[in-house]
Amino acid sequence: MQHLWLIPVLPLLGFLLNGLFGRRLAKGAVTAIALGSVLLSFAWVVKTLVGLGALETAYIERYFTWFQSGDLRVGADLSVDRLTAVMLLVVTGVGSLIHIYAVGYMTHEGGYYRFFAYLNLFMFFMLVLVLGANFLLLFVGWEGVGLCSYLLIGFYFLKKSATDAGKKAFIVNRIGDFGFSLAMLLIVITFGSLDFGAVFPAAASKPESTLTLIGLLLLLGACGKSAQAPLYVWLPDAMEGPTPVSALIHAATMVTAGVYMVARSSAIYLHAHAAQEMVAYIGLGTAVFAATIGLAQNDIKKVFAYSTVSQLGYMFLGLGAGAFSAGIFHLVTHAFFKALLFLGAGSVIHALEGEQDLRHMGGLRTRIPVTFWTLACAWVAIAGIPPFAGFHSKDAILLAAHHHAPWMYWVGVLTAAMTAFYVSRAMFLAFFGEPRGHHHPHESPPVMTAPLAVLALLSLAGGFLDVPKFLEPLFPLSEGAHDFALVAISVVAGLAGIGLAALFYVVKPGLADAVANALGGLYTLVYNKYFVDELYDAAVVRPVETGSREALWKGVDAGLIDGAANGVASIARATGGLLRLIQSGNIRSYATWVVFGSILVLVAIGLVGGGAR
Repeated sequence: MQHLWLIPVLPLLGFLLNGLFGRRLAKGAVTAIALGSVLLSFAWVVKTLVGLGALETAYIERYFTWFQSGDLRVGADLSVDRLTAVMLLVVTGVGSLIHIYAVGYMTHEGGYYRFFAYLNLFMFFMLVLVLGANFLLLFVGWEGVGLCSYLLIGFYFLKKSATDAGKKAFIVNRIGDFGFSLAMLLIVITFGSLDFGAVFPAAASKPESTLTLIGLLLLLGACGKSAQAPLYVWLPDAMEGPTPVSALIHAATMVTAGVYMVARSSAIYLHAHAAQEMVAYIGLGTAVFAATIGLAQNDIKKVFAYSTVSQLGYMFLGLGAGAFSAGIFHLVTHAFFKALLFLGAGSVIHALEGEQDLRHMGGLRTRIPVTFWTLACAWVAIAGIPPFAGFHSKDAILLAAHHHAPWMYWVGVLTAAMTAFYVSRAMFLAFFGEPRGHHHPHESPPVMTAPLAVLALLSLAGGFLDVPKFLEPLFPLSEGAHDFALVAISVVAGLAGIGLAALFYVVKPGLADAVANALGGLYTLVYNKYFVDELYDAAVVRPVETGSREALWKGVDAGLIDGAANGVASIARATGGLLRLIQSGNIRSYATWVVFGSILVLVAIGLVGGGAR
């Protein structure tokens, strides 16, 4: 027995110790608990995978029956197969590096113990999500990482923009989670079980219409968690959280949960062609849409945030095109280079004492060389330059897209060119040219630069990890033949994006402003992110607020409920006022009432007696 339960429980212990006692512990003890818990979890993952060997079939550990209702049994069961193995290594490996980096980044921040308690709790839920052997246990982790995302995005709770961003993430994710909940109900009705081992082998025998509905509902959940259109709006605002949060949750782990869930449910999507096609359309549309927004952003973290949305769209494109292994491959390489981009951005912000606007940077190449050279590794990786990590996984998706529908390939190539342009733009503005608005930048300490160096190595060499081959028992390699010409076109597109950015921001620095002015309203539209937030605010938020205030509060609550309660009270008060007149305390008045009452009694008796005769 491999004791899989230890993998998530170790970070949970870190959360409990720091959450309960961290306020009274020294900072060193908090650090030791937080880092020790995730490093031990990573070590146990490695030990477990070595012990399980080739993993030709899923390894399952069943602990106890969580609940049973009729024929439906849901167990506290954990399982490991090749897909789980990949996710476990990414979550615990990259997660450990980000924890180490956060020690330096957060050292002067208040709430140090609270921050690491939240990070450890997030790791626990993410590992439950990955290890769960049924949809319900996966959903527990799914909801848990949503909760932790809310806590970490709103970590600076005295800052209104941070608390608003946390609430936005929580609410938007609830929309997707509602779809996931309905999907689970339909899975129970259709399959009589939530266990992966019972659901997936039986998918081929179920009606395609039912599987399509399940697939679309699962996709709704994935769109919320993995920031796909139209539910992507929470992720750019999530940059209000500390930079390590951006790297851990919104680059390497949580936002990939939707990709993992769709890949895990591949047996359903392969027999629900309309749902799978919708995955491809949403992924491609999101990739292009977010890439265009990234072209004009000036906050370095916002640029990388929209890049994350776009790259997640690439992953969904791969899944929708049937290239499940390519989508997971890009998930892995993206975890390397995007975590590096965010942590590198954090190092830049640290060097400039909080400055995030690219227009106030410049000339940092010689001032913070370690940060620059490590970030350069992520730069060439995400641009798709061979032989770096992003080249291998991106082109696997593009080849699959061409095999699925050639026009999708060409849109994907255009997106790749835009990706190379906006990341190059950020690099040129930050590290080249003359300094703008800063005087004494300083390199980050080794505790921050060491994780950057490891991620840089992974960004350079990670593409040589043959993830598709490793996943072949789960996802057969029928994703389109290798075509040198198609690969060359995508590489040229990436180089063209870099070259164009160099022209605009290094060779002729004023050219970018001239082009922006020439584009006029189009540039304004892109710069303002197509006014999507304003549209949602006008179409959804304000009508809901107005309806809640005018109809529910003033109409139902104050008018109907309070009106009824107050009306009853008014009647009781008026009746009491009349009856109080009787209780005057005057003996003559009482005698008069007695006589009056006696007369009424006699009259009543007479009437009754007369009626009887």
